[in-house]
Amino acid sequence: MNVWSYPLFIAGGFLAGFINTLAGSGSVVSLAIMNLMGLPLDVANGTKRVAILLQAAVGTARFKKQGNLQLREHIGIVLPAVAGAVLGAFLAGNVSEHFFRRSVGICMVLILGLLFFKPQRWLEGNSLKKQAGPVRRISFFLVGIYGGYIQVGVGVFLLTALVLGEGLDLVRGNAVKVFLALCFTVPALLIFLINGLVRWDAAIPLAIGSMLGAWAATHEAAKHGARFIRWLLIVVVTLSAVRYLFF
Repeated sequence: MNVWSYPLFIAGGFLAGFINTLAGSGSVVSLAIMNLMGLPLDVANGTKRVAILLQAAVGTARFKKQGNLQLREHIGIVLPAVAGAVLGAFLAGNVSEHFFRRSVGICMVLILGLLFFKPQRWLEGNSLKKQAGPVRRISFFLVGIYGGYIQVGVGVFLLTALVLGEGLDLVRGNAVKVFLALCFTVPALLIFLINGLVRWDAAIPLAIGSMLGAWAATHEAAKHGARFIRWLLIVVVTLSAVRYLFF
């Protein structure tokens, strides 16, 4: 890679960190940039985990400081998500890229429908009881598998589970989403490191940009609230669905 690659990685990391923290699917940006720079998909998939880990750490700290994250309330969903991420990281590379792209595109379309169905539930949370214990744990275990495997779009799936299953609004849901991403990225990154699928010359500038993007995103979340996040989520999910289904 030449010297001009590094500013591109920082800029792409900023955009990915901003989108990931507020909505999800920001990794589409970082994967595209790394592919453009010649990194194979499996290496890019492992390399971006460094940026995701650090942007999630920044986002978690900021949300906690703002009072939007109560860690004790969500400990019960951390272990299933982490266990799923470990399994997903081991499975990485065993599913064809064509299958992956189409399946994610279909999931994005389904989530887009949910975003327009009873929008007040996304904006205000809901008064329903949380999912029953086993259903709750299975839901986050499955999301963890996906996050460990490829991670692209996992924030959207986490937000869906947190808003519709846990009854959180989008601001609090985003805070918990970032915390969960921090937890399950640690074991996933270790597995990718063991398998030699991390390029540090790309990972470091990408991580710098991602941390700056996450910092800026938490400010926007606190400033504009759930309505802004919902519309950003709609835009991100729509673009992701089109990309994975038709390109």
